[in-house]
Amino acid sequence: MKAAILDRDGVINALVYHEDAGVIDAPFAPSQFRLLPRVPQAIRLLNDMGLKTAIVSNQPGIAKGHLRRETLKLFESTMLSAIHDAGGKIDQIYYCLHHPEAQVSELRQSCRCRKPEIGMLEQASRDLNARLDECYMIGDGLPDLLAGMSAGCRTIFIGRWKCEICQFTEGNVRPHLVARDLWEASQLIRAELRGQSPSDLSASEYTTGIY
Repeated sequence: MKAAILDRDGVINALVYHEDAGVIDAPFAPSQFRLLPRVPQAIRLLNDMGLKTAIVSNQPGIAKGHLRRETLKLFESTMLSAIHDAGGKIDQIYYCLHHPEAQVSELRQSCRCRKPEIGMLEQASRDLNARLDECYMIGDGLPDLLAGMSAGCRTIFIGRWKCEICQFTEGNVRPHLVARDLWEASQLIRAELRGQSPSDLSASEYTTGIY
């Protein structure tokens, strides 16, 4: 395996409950952007394993009028700074800004980049010089899994894979691996690259960050 392709919201940073709209969504304001625990350390571990890293993220907030491009760039700067401070690196970042019901006319379209379509994954594959079947696709939503499956990636679901989720899958969609968070996902990847079974990992390896 050569690369890890990551979703952003729910994997890198926390989702936010927007009380006015009654929805859980991506952050819209700088004060709402918060990296999830041990994300910078997980990115560094992926780097140390020799995996290139890319973020592929649906970001329709601009199209819907929830935030400005400057705010998205500020989120990115905050994220990269924290990862850099931990000794990690993100090689490429891709956003799909489109939405078929966008308020911003130039962003109102059905496109090949918005997951579950695989346009962003294909671009990451070219830029990282890694075939998609040499990549992990890590995400917390069905669009991530569908995109990863369509592209031939090895998929990792962040969260709890429950029977209720299975009701909403299209076809026989199942992640190859399930992890509580990105740190645990990085541990599972390390085990695979070492030829271990995930069951071989001790609890201390998950929690202490020793590698």
